[in-house]
Amino acid sequence: MDAYEPHQRWLGTTAVVSASGALDLLTSPALGKLLTSTLEQKPGGVIVDLTDVRFLGSAGMQVLVDAHEMATPDIGFVVVADGPGTSRPLKLVGLTEVFDVVATLQAATELLS
Repeated sequence: MDAYEPHQRWLGTTAVVSASGALDLLTSPALGKLLTSTLEQKPGGVIVDLTDVRFLGSAGMQVLVDAHEMATPDIGFVVVADGPGTSRPLKLVGLTEVFDVVATLQAATELLS
């Protein structure tokens, strides 16, 4: 798997979409495509796992906002971000007020259960 290629796995009816490396103008579109196709499957919830992301640029944050807006009210949406390259930018621009951001995958699954 390419360092910038996001991937998806399922925990029951919850989709976990993970990315790694840097989410910037060049790499974010792949995450956006995967999130769009995931949301079209109408999962019970979507967890975007940014645990292995070292840099989250504005293009990556826009992908998260777009995916959150695509999620219908019955689809839970949580972002896992716990590092200076991910959680800090989300806090600084106020996205932690837009969607749930937690530190671990376990916390995300508990939030959606």
